[in-house]
Amino acid sequence: MLGLILSAKNSTAQKILLYSCCSAKREIHSRNRKAAELIAKGWNALKEVDRVVDHTKYDDARLYPLLRTAKRNFELALETDNSNTHARYWLARLHLKYYVPQRCLAVGAALLREAADMGDPDAQFELALQLRGDNGGYVDASQEALKYLQKAVDQLHPGALYLMGTIHLTGDCVKKDVTSALWCFHRASEKGHPGAAIAYGALLLRGVEIPESITKLNSKKRPTKEAGMPPNPVELARKQFEVAARVGCDLGFRWLKRLEEEEKKLELSE
Repeated sequence: MLGLILSAKNSTAQKILLYSCCSAKREIHSRNRKAAELIAKGWNALKEVDRVVDHTKYDDARLYPLLRTAKRNFELALETDNSNTHARYWLARLHLKYYVPQRCLAVGAALLREAADMGDPDAQFELALQLRGDNGGYVDASQEALKYLQKAVDQLHPGALYLMGTIHLTGDCVKKDVTSALWCFHRASEKGHPGAAIAYGALLLRGVEIPESITKLNSKKRPTKEAGMPPNPVELARKQFEVAARVGCDLGFRWLKRLEEEEKKLELSE
């Protein structure tokens, strides 16, 4: 567009082209903002469903108004901005996970794959879970699941990082690689994933060596005085359990209590 504006023969033509360009950008921004507002309304309705669904049946007719509100807003968001991957993902999730009126699993599956192929990390992770759970033992499905999972990992999706870490740690469908597992757990823990933090801390207490990729990453974040000091695995593990405890993970509190008890035993023995 810039080249077209500069190639215009007179200033009037340049102004017209520049105005058209700015108008198009404003229109795109307006559509994006409107779609985001509609997605937020739909998400709030689903959040209310999640809040009360444990106290009733999943197909309770009293949930229908909220589910219809969510569905209508996600559909309007997609109509407003057809390229919006979040609208696709949430509408897919609505069809696949909730007992919404006019529910269609085929539509949900198609929307989920579209959103994943368009680069939405939540959709990529969800599709990987679907493929791993419904592969029926087929190797091709497992490999496709890994492909989408890796795409989500490349975007540092915490859930995908945690799952990929467990896959590397157990050697499920891939060669066992503790170093890669630690890296995945480390990055997921940085984003507040409690399961990854617990797994990472437990491995540190078992004496698993921290890979160089993580030590280099940590050295950039630590103060200069601490950069040259050897890492203390117990303290590093404690920090991981604190990450889990901060988000209310009971296992994080248990690990912290266990570390405190072990420290008291050492003090008494001395």
